[in-house]
Amino acid sequence: MDISLIGVPVKYGADREGVQYAPQKLRDMGIVDVVRKYKKNVYDFGNLYIPQVPESEKYGSHKKIKYLKLIEEMNNNLAHLVYSALCSNSFPFIFGGDHSLGLGSISGASRFFDKLAVVWIDAHGDINTFETSPSGNSHGMVLGAALGEGHKNLTNVYFEGQKIKAENTFIYGARDLDEGEVKLAEKLNLNLYTMDTIRKEGLDKTLEDIIEKLKESKVDGVHISFDIDSLDKKLVPGTGTPVDGGFTIDEVKKILKGLLQTKMIRSMDFVELNPKLDEKDLTAKLCIELIDWIFKHM
Repeated sequence: MDISLIGVPVKYGADREGVQYAPQKLRDMGIVDVVRKYKKNVYDFGNLYIPQVPESEKYGSHKKIKYLKLIEEMNNNLAHLVYSALCSNSFPFIFGGDHSLGLGSISGASRFFDKLAVVWIDAHGDINTFETSPSGNSHGMVLGAALGEGHKNLTNVYFEGQKIKAENTFIYGARDLDEGEVKLAEKLNLNLYTMDTIRKEGLDKTLEDIIEKLKESKVDGVHISFDIDSLDKKLVPGTGTPVDGGFTIDEVKKILKGLLQTKMIRSMDFVELNPKLDEKDLTAKLCIELIDWIFKHM
């Protein structure tokens, strides 16, 4: 399988300085060579262009969504890159940057596949709308937008309408959900696996449950969107919104290996490394270790 590497140096979805430097940091640490150890044909598309917008204009497009126009345009451009890679029988690996890019990668994959499923591995649900978001940061709205919930500029990225169905959406590892997200998850009957559920029922059982549902769903493609803050706070000092009580490194490796070995995964995000917050490259080194693991088991 060919691999398309797509860097997305975006910070505007998180509205926090530093995360935009992650793609270059991962390149400096050898991400291309890591992938080439396992895959012969690796195409590095460089970094998606992200224009500079002054902080004074963050609400210039919408009074409650920061940098809306930029986020919309960025995701439109990314969606087409992802779609084009899939049309070329290549696996798009999108590395950020903040999690606002997830809308673009899902939208591109959704246009290609007849029936797409998404596994969203994250401490957060990212299913807020501008009406429920406490922060106005779009990285917390993009999965909701992909489900058809929220502002039309986001729900209609790349093509009009819903990108994924609720029954084919799996949020895994959430432990910091806003009230509006809890209500939306209940309303849509999402496959929501909080850390409380995972600890109560067991990682093996909950992971197998997802895999079985994916197989039974008859989807023709699965997208993984992996946020490093799914790991426990003490393991990832270099991320913007770390949360206690997350996965261990071994648990994340087991999750990724289990999903990849289904041979159903056709695209993936890897997001929210913030080099400016990191401590002696601890988080960056862990990211490279996990990326190595991903391509070893793909």
